[in-house]
Amino acid sequence: MVNVRESACPICGGKLMDYDRVKRIVRTKGRATERIDILRCKCERCGHVHRVIPDVIFSHKQYEAELIIGVLEGIITTDTLGYEDYPCEATMNRWRAARDLQTVYYEKSGY
Repeated sequence: MVNVRESACPICGGKLMDYDRVKRIVRTKGRATERIDILRCKCERCGHVHRVIPDVIFSHKQYEAELIIGVLEGIITTDTLGYEDYPCEATMNRWRAARDLQTVYYEKSGY
């Protein structure tokens, strides 16, 4: 996956060409869902297909980035009006645990 529209393949450095678009469901505040188009690019050299992930979402997550960031910064909790039942507390705890694991990894690796 490519987070920013790049002209080079992250695997081999080959040129990326527009390939197609796919729909992706994004969950937002108030249990609303939206379908957004995700551009896919194909490398001319190695043939790998990469999705171009927009800033409003994170890869491998269904919820919008703003909501996840709010949870990680402590702004959104299970007591926050409008979010008290969405996402659930277990999901919020998984996001926090993943952030903590990344922090430990980067501290140990010297990044």
